[in-house]
Amino acid sequence: MSHGKQFTLYSCTLGPNGWKIPFLLEALGLPYETVYLNIMQGENKEPAFLGINPNGRIPAIVDHHNNDFILWESCAILLYIVDRYDTEGKFKYSDPNDQYRVLQWLFFQASGQGPYYGQAVHFLMMHPVKVPTALKRYQDEIRRVTGVLETALSKSQWLVGDKFGIADMAMFPWQALATRGVFAEGDFDMAKEAPHVHDWMQRMLEQQPVKKAWSKREEFVKAVSNGPDWQKAHESFAALSKA
Repeated sequence: MSHGKQFTLYSCTLGPNGWKIPFLLEALGLPYETVYLNIMQGENKEPAFLGINPNGRIPAIVDHHNNDFILWESCAILLYIVDRYDTEGKFKYSDPNDQYRVLQWLFFQASGQGPYYGQAVHFLMMHPVKVPTALKRYQDEIRRVTGVLETALSKSQWLVGDKFGIADMAMFPWQALATRGVFAEGDFDMAKEAPHVHDWMQRMLEQQPVKKAWSKREEFVKAVSNGPDWQKAHESFAALSKA
């Protein structure tokens, strides 16, 4: 890459996983250039990207200050950046138990949040046949996972160590998606069903690194909000409500 910045980040405009990484890069002041792949057109499955991530998923990074080291899987990337470049310890913990709690939430995000939330999006917008029972299953999982977060956040403002950290960065993007686009309007009121999660999300948006990165995603959302994919989601909601 000729952009001269420390990192190249491969991501996409709307998918939640890629947005975790800019939160941390912005927080640590690390320069990066984002390459947005068109997932709908399959750019993530083309040889050029498969040479970076053979799994064909975003995000992936290339660290040009570490011999063009390549790493994929969003939670692994967060851990790598903190371990190698958080020299002031902003996102590290003096209590060893908190380090394991971070891993707990990262594993939970990768195995218990992202896949279920992603399946809800799939059965709503991409599956060729409408399957109301499948969509309900994954919407119920979103409610369950939200309940896990609600329990944790009823005891502390942040997920680990009572400070904003990479566990929060990891859990936020998919949770934000749950408030827009996965449920029909009025079917899932986060403020009523999970008030502590709702308040945590507002705190997240007040963090400058999150605010800066997420505002970029909001620009992308606004650009496509009247497009065919958004229309397809609304049509799916309407059809499933009658099923």
